[in-house]
Amino acid sequence: MRVIVVTGTGTEIGKTVVTAGVAALARARGRSVAVLKPAQTGVAAGDRGDIGEVARLAGDVSGVELARYPEPLAPATAARRARMAAVRPEDVADAAGKLAAEHDLVLVEGAGGLLVRFDGGGGTLADAARLLRAPVLVVAPAALGSLNSVALTGEALRSRGLEQLGVVVGSWPGEPDLAARCNLVDLPEVAEAPLLGAVPEGAGRLEPAEFRARAADWFGPLLGGSWDVESFTASVR
Repeated sequence: MRVIVVTGTGTEIGKTVVTAGVAALARARGRSVAVLKPAQTGVAAGDRGDIGEVARLAGDVSGVELARYPEPLAPATAARRARMAAVRPEDVADAAGKLAAEHDLVLVEGAGGLLVRFDGGGGTLADAARLLRAPVLVVAPAALGSLNSVALTGEALRSRGLEQLGVVVGSWPGEPDLAARCNLVDLPEVAEAPLLGAVPEGAGRLEPAEFRARAADWFGPLLGGSWDVESFTASVR
């Protein structure tokens, strides 16, 4: 896979940490990695955004941010309110294509969910993935309520003819409740795609060296790790 699009079922569910983990595993195998953030919202001009956080955790990765808007809103809304140019799916595809020509792996991290609008024309991350013909990795929470959002995301991908690479739990709780434990079985069923990992809550607060050393324990072989869904499920039930 040359390009992977990373989306979430919502905001603040661990998408950036998952992106960093996948990048760290690729770097550990000697692959050159670039991370593309089409639109960063709610971050001031001099602040470290998601690209900076991925680089801090994963190490030597190239980072490209196409636009930054000050208010924490959907990109299209944030661009309109700031009276700034919006990012189009074509812009995302063009930037990712250029990065793919120079790197072994490009990770395109979206903003929020799959169908959050980038521009006034209704362009979304799904449109960018279609232009790129790239698989989509879905990051979801472990908690009660995630089954519906994962099912809707999977349905949206299939209806557009997009490949869903799989689902990763973005923040696995230290003390999982009944819903979280059951979701390990139910998430891949409703997604119609495999469960490819579970990142422990607080992973983004680890020191970078420890983050990189432990990342293989959080992701399955398809993403470069050694995590096994059956063993993990058995260990927490």
